[in-house]
Amino acid sequence: MLDKISKRILAELQNDGRISNVELATRVNLSPAACLERVRKLQESGYILGYTAQLNPHLLDVALLVFIEVVLDRTTADVFEAFKRGVQAIPEVLECHMVAGGFDYLVKARVKDMNAYRDFLGKSLLQLNGVRETHTYAVMEEVKNTTSLPIK
Repeated sequence: MLDKISKRILAELQNDGRISNVELATRVNLSPAACLERVRKLQESGYILGYTAQLNPHLLDVALLVFIEVVLDRTTADVFEAFKRGVQAIPEVLECHMVAGGFDYLVKARVKDMNAYRDFLGKSLLQLNGVRETHTYAVMEEVKNTTSLPIK
């Protein structure tokens, strides 16, 4: 169980992963040495998985965000495993989740435009073993996009 200070550290790091240890210590009212030790323990215990930079997809020419429902032709362990391995190798895929409901996987991907999406779909996603059908939803407006988790 996390105490109040560890939760504050996590919240601050979510807001700014590049914050200096000295500034972080000041914000959570710890000495720099104690703060550094807390962060180390949070990393070792798996609360902090890593640090990344958020990039601008428009400047990198991958502005079109799509969500794709994927239905497999069979729901067997070997088909699931083959799909999983295949989708992990596709760079346009940002996220892929196995879901319960009317389809098997929900894929989140970024591409340049609709022509690039058509190529991605035909040359990458539909080529994966076991894919029977897909349904695509192109994002018209990103209303909320965050990686921050609620810390209670």
